[in-house]
Amino acid sequence: MAAVWNLSRVSLCLLTAVASGAAPATPMAAPANRDGAPTPTACEALGFPKADHRRDSYSPRGRMVGGAMYAPPAMAMPPPPAPPAPPTAPYPATRASPMQEMIVTGSVRSAQVMPSPRPGDINTERYPHAQANPIKLTAQEPVSTFSVDVDTAAYANVRRFLNDGQSPPRDAVRVEELINYFDYGYAKPSEAQVPFKPFVAVTPSPWSADRQIVHIGLQGYDIPRTQQPPLNLVFLIDTSGSMSDEAKLPLARKALNLLVDQLRPQDRVSMVAYAGSAGAVLPPTSGREKLKMRCALGALESGGSTAGGQGLALAYDLAVQNFDPKAVNRVILMTDGDFNVGVADPEKLTDFVAAKRKTGVYLSVYGLGEGNYNDTLMQALAQNGNGTAGYIDTLNEARKSFRDDFSGSLFPIADDVKIQVEFNPRAVSEYRLIGYETRLLNREDFNNDRVDAGEVGSGSSVTALYEVTPAGARPSSDPLRYGAPAARAAAGGEIAFLKVRYKLPGDQASRLIERPIGANDTYAQVADAPESTRWALAVAGFGQKLRGDPWLSPGFGWKAVGDLAQTARGSDLYGLRAEFVQLARAAGETRTVNESGN
Repeated sequence: MAAVWNLSRVSLCLLTAVASGAAPATPMAAPANRDGAPTPTACEALGFPKADHRRDSYSPRGRMVGGAMYAPPAMAMPPPPAPPAPPTAPYPATRASPMQEMIVTGSVRSAQVMPSPRPGDINTERYPHAQANPIKLTAQEPVSTFSVDVDTAAYANVRRFLNDGQSPPRDAVRVEELINYFDYGYAKPSEAQVPFKPFVAVTPSPWSADRQIVHIGLQGYDIPRTQQPPLNLVFLIDTSGSMSDEAKLPLARKALNLLVDQLRPQDRVSMVAYAGSAGAVLPPTSGREKLKMRCALGALESGGSTAGGQGLALAYDLAVQNFDPKAVNRVILMTDGDFNVGVADPEKLTDFVAAKRKTGVYLSVYGLGEGNYNDTLMQALAQNGNGTAGYIDTLNEARKSFRDDFSGSLFPIADDVKIQVEFNPRAVSEYRLIGYETRLLNREDFNNDRVDAGEVGSGSSVTALYEVTPAGARPSSDPLRYGAPAARAAAGGEIAFLKVRYKLPGDQASRLIERPIGANDTYAQVADAPESTRWALAVAGFGQKLRGDPWLSPGFGWKAVGDLAQTARGSDLYGLRAEFVQLARAAGETRTVNESGN
């Protein structure tokens, strides 16, 4: 049974013990609240082998040095047990899901698998394509509906490109994820039952004359630390050969150790690793046992192909088997997304996680590395698996995700969150939603509680911007010859009406928040608008320019982006806004060099 999980030198003894349902060998009894440095002596005492990370090689550009795989010295192993009957499931404590039965591959006594071909200098990164949202005529289509998105993967990925002196691919730039990377300091709601407090501001567009920007913000309720529910987490870690770069598996280990730092005694963590096949490397373990978790992470090494589908199936089985209705049950996937063994079809994988959504298990997906990063798959898994997506390019980003934003990353306050805006044709002749191209919903989906939408975590915020053409200003389209009947006048000079629909975690029925948008929300000049609005405008301009969207006037250049951002840097506790100003400068220089052909 143990040999079918072809992992790279993760202890065969440990895998055999977990597979049989027994605890790993522990010569020393672990005292309560055991933590400390995962030294070889401490880890071997807990049943974990001494890892050799010399295969975690890395060049200045983040790629493996040399093509040979490090061959470790022979390890003294206990006599193997008698060959068992062919297994019926990779994790016998629970019946295999249909997906597991589809994807178990290879011989029961398969030898160590060599790493899959590396991308080298050939870039095979994949991104989902989406056209920029078009301008809508309010008289014909006054209602806009979309699912919220608190993902931030695009921002960190764009930063990686710019720091490497490259312009990011157009489809790698999802403007809403750039905007939502930042904290806007919105006023916080006071109760968990109404977990959002809307913010609205209307200001002139900085990049298009005669147009306005409608800024909508939702601030989420921040669950007090003492009231946060327990965690039942499964770390699902890609240990395939493509993960050997320093910016992949080694960075994933460091990131997850930061998460381990935050755990409490009532929290539980299991770990699954996958390469040519998948195996459990840590049974459900209390948050008291941080050293055991660190040792399990330290024992992981890279090598082999990528059976990501099998890993997903096993991780979900572990989460469901240990499901706690009073806890947050979540799978955390760390990968470059390069699934190439077993079920690797994105459609089948997304169907699988969509079905698992019904179990109440959340999914968080974190991408790593470059060259073969599959953002298309990462987005599909997150959007269909009741989850969120991030990208970790640096240790600082890991700190932001798993320390600074720990609560928002793990503790949901609302599920299936949707926004609907109805524009008043007497006040607005045209509108377009900036970003959210992959999150659009039909108008009727807003009231349909069976339609899935995004989750929002504790203390997180959501920001959306519409560019609108006020009635009477020059529109982008000619007026209709046979104009639609005049709409009835809205009360109080309303520009639009905002609706937010959400479900509290575990609920089946949605709840509603409503708010009019009117003259009292309007600012005559961009300079008069709140700091949060000016910052959102700067980031939105940055993203649209990177994408080459056609809606920005030629006069709104990279200097204008930086100048606008400089007016809204605020306190900037962690320097994220200062970093953005430098990225805007780098983007302008990179685009200029690339366009000149140098």
